Amino acid sequence: MRATILFSILLLTGIPPAASAIFAQAGKATKAAPANEARYFTHLEGLMEDRADVVLRDVRQNGETTAAQLDVCFPTLTDANRTDRFVVDLAVSGDKLSGTAQSREGKVPVTVNLIRKRNGSSFDFTGKITIGGQVSEIESTDNSDVSEREFREQQATEDAISATPEDFTEVSPEAIAVKVRRDSVVDFVRRLRGENIQVALYGLLASCAELRSDEQVLRFTVDPERAPALIEKLRAQPEVITAGWTDGNMDMERTIRFPAAEWREAGKISRDKLAAAVSNALATSLPAKVVSSNWNPMSGELKIHLKRPSTILPALGLVESIEITALVSPDRPGASDHLLLWTGSASIETVDESAGPKLNLVENSSGNDEETLTLNDEQMLAALAKQFRGQRWDSETSAWK
Repeated sequence: MRATILFSILLLTGIPPAASAIFAQAGKATKAAPANEARYFTHLEGLMEDRADVVLRDVRQNGETTAAQLDVCFPTLTDANRTDRFVVDLAVSGDKLSGTAQSREGKVPVTVNLIRKRNGSSFDFTGKITIGGQVSEIESTDNSDVSEREFREQQATEDAISATPEDFTEVSPEAIAVKVRRDSVVDFVRRLRGENIQVALYGLLASCAELRSDEQVLRFTVDPERAPALIEKLRAQPEVITAGWTDGNMDMERTIRFPAAEWREAGKISRDKLAAAVSNALATSLPAKVVSSNWNPMSGELKIHLKRPSTILPALGLVESIEITALVSPDRPGASDHLLLWTGSASIETVDESAGPKLNLVENSSGNDEETLTLNDEQMLAALAKQFRGQRWDSETSAWK
């Protein structure tokens, strides 16, 4: 409509119709240049014996590759438990992709020479990638690419750190996680020396996702009564991005909830009283005799040692040595009028404690279950719930019953 009006004005003003075509063309919207589109490949067969985590970013315009970047996380050449990473911007020359770089952690040289060819709706990659002195022959066929959105969805991860959990049904009261900047991990961990906590060794090894995000999650086990103060202390550290509770030992199916008033003295959990009550309930339900009960000052776990006669050839007088770990904590951070009691699966060993020469016994290796070496967990948990007048967890309704 606007072009028609403009043409009429031109006729009235005497401007030649030929010139009017120029003005009419100006009235049309200019077509935008095609935008760049990023596509992603997440596998290259043959790289580091298929132990590498690969991200190949392919930027295209009108279907033609204009830029590419290869991001690889791989086991280090000296220690397969540790990971390294390199990122290399690749020069694009037709089907050829090439470039050099240095790994971020180990500073090893990297050389990439690949040929990429379209194979119908997928792509084939051939060539060589050299990391340090290790050469990987790439023969990767039928590789499908994904869009930016699909790639981001695939890479999305959760830290499973809850800074302010409502209660301890989704996270465990003794398990703490801290996210720190990767360039500060060593200094941060050094300052933990002397702290009354247990540091998870696997958390010190950065995952590929952590190498790419430059953030690392460290995990600790601590007495639940000391956990809130420790979290506040860690949050004050300059390297810390976030700190809170995470998943740990506590399994709701093996946990009971009970009123706290009877089991507290001067605002703290009465550990001697609790240890005696838990030990007596276990001894009655097994049945067995309590040998010892001890609290771990770092983790806050209660380890109970019991014994009972073995039913395997009773005349031999063999003994079942039983160890059960328990954990007691408030049922939520902050003020709480209920406690939680979790008990782990029992560890059972049959031993010969007779006088004189003894049998050297080993666990059954035939693959058959030994009924005498198992405990009735349901019976044990029911006895604890009765002892403490507690509630059990209903997994169907996700509520206490």
